Amino acid sequence: MARIEGLLGLAMRAGQLTAGADLALREIKAGKAAAVLVDEEASENTKKKLRDACAFRRVPMHIMEAGLLDRACGREGRMAASLKKGGICDQILQIINQTEEPLT
Repeated sequence: MARIEGLLGLAMRAGQLTAGADLALREIKAGKAAAVLVDEEASENTKKKLRDACAFRRVPMHIMEAGLLDRACGREGRMAASLKKGGICDQILQIINQTEEPLT
């Protein structure tokens, strides 16, 4: 998970990651999200909103370990993030897909 955390931090600095559930939802609806990451401790309501939007737009959604997005973004309280298409996103998804299947 340390490698994912580093890549997420890099994506954040490169402007390829949008942190926050509301902002991620906006990116999904705008068609800019290539993938969505959700903290396992996010509320069921937040997970449902993002899961429904991801399913409708055919965007993969992955549940991440608690606190990973906080650490990667350098901000507390981040329960979700969206990734834009690109090399960093591809690397992150490759690592995630080696260990789990997408929810949508």
